[in-house]
Amino acid sequence: MTLTLPTMPTVRKYRRETTEVSSCLKYMIFGFNVLFWMLGLCILTVGVWAWSEKDIFNNLGKVANAALDPAFILICVGTVTFVIGFTGCVGALRENTCLLATYAIFLSALLLFEMTAGILGFIFKDWIKAQAAIGFQSFIIHYREDPDQQNLIDWIQEDWLQCCGIEGPKDWDRNNYFNCSSRDVGSREACGVPFSCCKRQPTELITNKQCGYDVRKPGFAFDVSKIINEQGCLEAVEEWTEKNMISIASCTFVVLFLQILGICFAQNLRGDIFAQKAKWH
Repeated sequence: MTLTLPTMPTVRKYRRETTEVSSCLKYMIFGFNVLFWMLGLCILTVGVWAWSEKDIFNNLGKVANAALDPAFILICVGTVTFVIGFTGCVGALRENTCLLATYAIFLSALLLFEMTAGILGFIFKDWIKAQAAIGFQSFIIHYREDPDQQNLIDWIQEDWLQCCGIEGPKDWDRNNYFNCSSRDVGSREACGVPFSCCKRQPTELITNKQCGYDVRKPGFAFDVSKIINEQGCLEAVEEWTEKNMISIASCTFVVLFLQILGICFAQNLRGDIFAQKAKWH
């Protein structure tokens, strides 16, 4: 007698289709833009904190020139960096073609702006120089009114360029505190310059805040050239640019290359996502 065993149902194994999206490309865009996202958030936070400390949000009239206000510049740079980092980071992680397209558009617009600014800056360099002089003059006039601008101009004169004024120390006569006529109202800084104009002495451990007193006063008893920097900042920045032209050009090339790379990567990832969706549908 033959025993017939019930047949077991055949189990079919389906091979799972591998995704068309490159994991390496996806997480490269994600990781790179996480850094930009956090960097933008930090810059934005510092700018907002600086404005809140100066109570700008309750009195916008305090901003003499928003384009030259360091805190406002930080807010703008932080916002742009944050938005670009956010769209690239989330777009890559979630494989969102809309956010990736936005990311590519932002980078393309930024790239176009930088290239246009560079070309126009080279063509109209005399106009740029004149605008820089006007901006620096505004810094001098409002030196005591805005702590951020004061710290910025002190850093430029003392640490970066070792200069004084736009074309020289005499430019500080535009400031009410350092104007020579301010002696009549009892200003001790009259006919002087800020401490950031002074030459730092090798043995100096504590910054002498009064080193610039009376240096522009007629009949000053000491050799001014040994106490303060007499070169103007406009000339100093031109010399600095010429000396560091290779470094500036290299950094510019790297930034532009990274932006182009980011645009290409975002477009390639979008193409992979579209190809995957078309395959499944």
